[in-house]
Amino acid sequence: MAIVPAEKSLTHEMFDAIDRANTSQQASGAGGATTWEAFQRVEENWSRIRTMKEGAAAGPAPQFVKQDPSPALPAAPPARARSPRGSQAGASGPAGGHSASEQPVYDVIVAGGTLGVFVAASLATRGWRVAVVERGALRGRAQEWNISRKEMMELVELGLLTREELEGVIAMEFNPVRVGFHGAGEVWTRDVLNCGVSPDALITLMRAKLEAAGGRVYERVDLAGVTVHPDAVVLSLRSDPTATHLVYGSTIKGRLLVDCMGHASPIVRQARWGRKPDGVCMVVGTLGSGYTTNSTADVIATATHLQPDSARVNKMQFFWEAFPAGSGPTDRTTYMFAYMDAAPWRPSLEAVFDEYWPLLEGYQAVRLRDISFKRALFGLFPTYRDSPLRPGWDRVLQVGDASGIQSPLSFGGFGALTRHLGRLTRALAEALAADALDAQALGAVHAYNPGLSSAWMLQKAMSVRQGDRPPPDLINRMLGGNFKAMQGLGDPVMKPFLQDVIQFGPLLRTMGAQMLHDPASVPQLLAHVGPAALADWVLHVGGLGAATALHAVTRPLRPLVPSPAPKAQAPGAGGHHAGGSAHQGKSGSSSASGSRAGVSAAPTGPLTARQAYFVNRLLDAIEFGAGADYKL
Repeated sequence: MAIVPAEKSLTHEMFDAIDRANTSQQASGAGGATTWEAFQRVEENWSRIRTMKEGAAAGPAPQFVKQDPSPALPAAPPARARSPRGSQAGASGPAGGHSASEQPVYDVIVAGGTLGVFVAASLATRGWRVAVVERGALRGRAQEWNISRKEMMELVELGLLTREELEGVIAMEFNPVRVGFHGAGEVWTRDVLNCGVSPDALITLMRAKLEAAGGRVYERVDLAGVTVHPDAVVLSLRSDPTATHLVYGSTIKGRLLVDCMGHASPIVRQARWGRKPDGVCMVVGTLGSGYTTNSTADVIATATHLQPDSARVNKMQFFWEAFPAGSGPTDRTTYMFAYMDAAPWRPSLEAVFDEYWPLLEGYQAVRLRDISFKRALFGLFPTYRDSPLRPGWDRVLQVGDASGIQSPLSFGGFGALTRHLGRLTRALAEALAADALDAQALGAVHAYNPGLSSAWMLQKAMSVRQGDRPPPDLINRMLGGNFKAMQGLGDPVMKPFLQDVIQFGPLLRTMGAQMLHDPASVPQLLAHVGPAALADWVLHVGGLGAATALHAVTRPLRPLVPSPAPKAQAPGAGGHHAGGSAHQGKSGSSSASGSRAGVSAAPTGPLTARQAYFVNRLLDAIEFGAGADYKL
């Protein structure tokens, strides 16, 4: 009897059509790979997350990171070995022409280059010796990143971009942007997620800056394992067999490993073994041409109420984003997303994508047959309450999505990184200078953040759990009231919230205004989130208030606390520049230990370098915990 093949879903058919028409190269990182095969890999990962065993039932954790008590570096290191600065990309990659015996000891190795290249370039241009390890080719995706010009200015202020270079990577800019909720009104604002930045152009530029500063890129290389020694961290590399170069040696060594490999990092998987995510943001979407109304954007919107119990995909409130795209005048990117837990009964990614197509027609007032779809977009963004992730080993630190530093309400990624890039650059430079690379010291980089923790009740309020039966319009009514209140209070209240910064004063003012506007919604909302989530939220809001008060007291002290990080030097200026050894002693030998380095920490007055490092991290924690780093 002949086997009749299963009928393809609408989503599968749409992917087939897009794959046939799409000849562009696939990139690494979130949103980089958009094929049906890539979609199936994400689907399999979602199935694994939903059905994973927890706690002791999960069994022993994989040993991707191991510890070895023996030294990794020779007692008398070899003479200084220069890296090939100023060479072409092919020569500055893993081939490079150096033998294993000439390998340098890097100050920092960044694993995961799509976003890690920003951290790497920022440190390299300050004189640290930096390498990037990237599994694929180090390039950005074709799809733009949406961000505000203000957030991009963080890169200018860090010296990573000139203003002219900034204009060159912005593919398009648009205003105004809308926030609207079905049946609950809408508000309009400006300059939020209103710039479409070309990831490919920006990452190419960051790579050039990194390599010009003497940094090194190992691309098409898998990270096979990590061994932490008392004096260094050693990375085992496995070269892509399709690559045209060979890795010189099978390992590279550094003083610090920065993990920028995102949610799927094997290091994070080991650290969080047996722990399900506390929340997940599921995202599906497309880039398509044929949208005749395409001059404004939606930052967050809904087009329906809560999915009814009778729906194939239920217990979910669908949210939308939509942005004009730089690839054509009628090109538009639309995302549909929802917040949920990782319970086994949650729908597949394909089932949610099947809902996207008919709902898109109503949301954008278009017909599918009139849109030429160019790319399918999808992703899972798991979040954990115990975030940011504390280091589990010496000399290893998570950064970006791998650390969980993003709000549980956001997609993380580039926008979340830019807010913290200056803070991370200062912290890592001071940690290297003070040789504060143990787990306790690195943990101070990711201190408790009450603003981040208080966002969890909002995530709870925007999701629905099994057994809950809230009014279908509850979420729209709550959010519509919130944003009407914020609109009345002005940009100092609304703009930080839209960019995932929660501040104590604006939060209390918004709550007070909403209670006056719609007091009847408050009991329903409290019943929806439950007493445990409410009590937890009150605790974190108290922490937010305490951080705000402490920042007012400690802010004048900031200029008085010295930084142990040496002032940045241009490449080739001597000292600890990236083109030379990790550190140079008087004899010309290199050392992985900051305390033994010829390039010593800057003077810190009555404080030791380590003490100054910890004081500065405390001040960072207060400032960022209060949301006081945000400036209009």
